[in-house]
Amino acid sequence: MVGKASKRRSRAVIHWDGAPKQRIGTAELRAVLEEALSRRSGTQRRVAGLARWPSIYSTSFAIEELDVHLSDGTSLRLLLKDLSKGAMLESARRVKPAFLYDPMREIETYRTILESQGLGTAACYGAIVDHRAGRYGLLLEKVQGVELRRVGDLATWQKVARWLGVMHGRFMGETERLAGGARLLRYDADFYRLWIRRARTAQGRRAESSPPGPVSSGMERLARRYDQVVARLAALPATFIHGEFYASNVLVHETEGKPRVCPVDWEMAAVGPGPIDLAALAAGGWNADEKKALALAYYAALAPGDGWAPSLEELLTVLDYCRLHLAVQWLGWASGWSPPPKHTQDWLGEALTLAKKLQLM
Repeated sequence: MVGKASKRRSRAVIHWDGAPKQRIGTAELRAVLEEALSRRSGTQRRVAGLARWPSIYSTSFAIEELDVHLSDGTSLRLLLKDLSKGAMLESARRVKPAFLYDPMREIETYRTILESQGLGTAACYGAIVDHRAGRYGLLLEKVQGVELRRVGDLATWQKVARWLGVMHGRFMGETERLAGGARLLRYDADFYRLWIRRARTAQGRRAESSPPGPVSSGMERLARRYDQVVARLAALPATFIHGEFYASNVLVHETEGKPRVCPVDWEMAAVGPGPIDLAALAAGGWNADEKKALALAYYAALAPGDGWAPSLEELLTVLDYCRLHLAVQWLGWASGWSPPPKHTQDWLGEALTLAKKLQLM
């Protein structure tokens, strides 16, 4: 979810979605930075200067850009992502299901999973965790790069798909350890059933103002047979997944011919089947051959020893089941809500088309 932030710098309040939001004070932020940077470097670091302003790239939560000048003459460009409930943008607050909110999920994902893996994700410089006050934040490297959705070159997308396959392979077999420390979502049978129930309810509300038709009846038929989808997805091997691996959540930066792939916004990080992320990556305007090219790039990156070595045909079939889940999840996201332009798609039509392809209808 993308909210637009004012470019105006302010020392007292920041305006997102047209409403003032309370933020962590500059003195407190300076102290947090000094403590985090000193711990990270193993030597005392002092902040000599600090400038901050709202980021125009704030997503579900308020994000600030920071220019940090240290007493030794070095400088850092950081982001402060405020994960406190009060910092959730109004556009996200209206539509994001409350049961998904857990600020510690993204914090622990950076601190206990991503930090040591050398995957190119943003470096985490520290976190603000105050359970009593309900204040949570992440201090992250400001990564250079462009959103993948703005890149039209299929070859770059294939490189991202290969990166994704490498990441998924790296965490195969470690999901129980990861889930215990990072409070990850879990893609199990209950999770999949939750979304089809929400989608069915939401579609029923939309249909109240119009007579029953083939679309609404199709949704009912899909819901009645959705246990087949649940069984297939729940049987897949689990790994660590981003959960929203859409092109708008992936930054790419070319360095000496090799792109740095940096997914952002790990709020929905989870234990689940890797092709869920691949389905999100391939969503959008690619044609069937281009989507297959992305799947082939991902497939090539799956090492035989990673614990899951499907045939290409099996992967493509599984990918259709994952695409169906994502369509159902969008339908069940919030009643009376339409996705932002970057995710606009006929998700009901997508779900019914995939259901027919998979012989569920």
